Amino acid sequence: MSDWPIPKLKSLPPLSLYVHFPWCMKKCPYCDFNSHEIRSADSLPPEEEYVAALIRDLESALSNVWGRRLSSIFLGGGTPSLFSAQAMDTLLTAVRTLLPLEHFAEVTLEANPGTFEAQKFADYRQVGINRLSIGIQSFNPQHLKALGRVHDEQEAHRAVDIALKYFENINLDLMYALPGQTLEQAQTDIDTACSQGVTHISAYHLTLEPNTLFHRFPPKLPDDEQAAAMQDMIEQTTSNHQYRNYETSAFAQAGKESRHNMNYWLFGDYLGIGAGAHSKISFADKIVRQMCYKQPKEYLARAQAGESFIQTQQELAVADRGFEFMMNALRLTGGFDTSLFQERTGLPITVLQQQLDEAEQRGLLVHDRLRIKPTVLGRRFLNDLLQIFLPEKNSIG
Repeated sequence: MSDWPIPKLKSLPPLSLYVHFPWCMKKCPYCDFNSHEIRSADSLPPEEEYVAALIRDLESALSNVWGRRLSSIFLGGGTPSLFSAQAMDTLLTAVRTLLPLEHFAEVTLEANPGTFEAQKFADYRQVGINRLSIGIQSFNPQHLKALGRVHDEQEAHRAVDIALKYFENINLDLMYALPGQTLEQAQTDIDTACSQGVTHISAYHLTLEPNTLFHRFPPKLPDDEQAAAMQDMIEQTTSNHQYRNYETSAFAQAGKESRHNMNYWLFGDYLGIGAGAHSKISFADKIVRQMCYKQPKEYLARAQAGESFIQTQQELAVADRGFEFMMNALRLTGGFDTSLFQERTGLPITVLQQQLDEAEQRGLLVHDRLRIKPTVLGRRFLNDLLQIFLPEKNSIG
């Protein structure tokens, strides 16, 4: 209905900071992120210049988040671990000066096993990074090669060993349904990951994304039945090692869920700085999405010229709020408190009553006044569940 009143948020959600580092040693054939390969020593990231640009970017965004505290920081990429601990210290000092952090805020750094040096990671810990996310992808040399990774299996193990010396909170990224991968090989990968003693494991199904080398030249992948068997095996194996499958692709030891990602999944706010970074910022009467300029050279040029970093900005339509909330929250195994829907969208849950009833009738979710959560069937067929909530099915707009 076009005369639907603009919903007001009674309180603002938690706020996270995402910092994008757009360089990597090699562009992986499956990667569709905003990352740019370092082709020679001459094209090493301009560390000081980029950190200065990030700080300017944050300063220019302050008016949108003034007075709010950061619950988490995520340093992602690309490969942030190409940057020195000194650069991270300069950045994090500026962040703490400009925006207060909650006590014990989670500060995560994404790292590539090919960039691990013991002293460097000891220094990262010293400057306030308290969680590592290591892009292992596989411990199998054949699959590492097929994925175009720059590290081998020895470097993967060495990276975990070094990380465990300095960090208590560590995530390992793995992928499955890889080119030529068998169920037994996927089992070995997840067994190896679980035996490391890390607090968190992410296991992603390899998908062929547009604008990637794999999309243009598709490798032979396991079929849907084989991939489903791998997913079942991963869920069972992680459970046997006391990891809880709290989100579609995420497995955590008790109390070690990714706070940063939980904020995304529960429709919290995030401020994104860096080339190509995305933001979602709530105000009392609107929710705004922004994206920074993607090309690092253009991003840096705008910093030099004192121009805006924002390439696109749009207000989230009221009719889209419900779907966007559900698209994230229904990834969570335990679902969400019903009251959180209105708190984060400004809309009563009754605007989705018809869709909730349909999803329940199809056995894809269960709901009552207190909680909404996907069933085992709904988790397995998540896309079918989410399609029920597509905006054109809603009666507001």
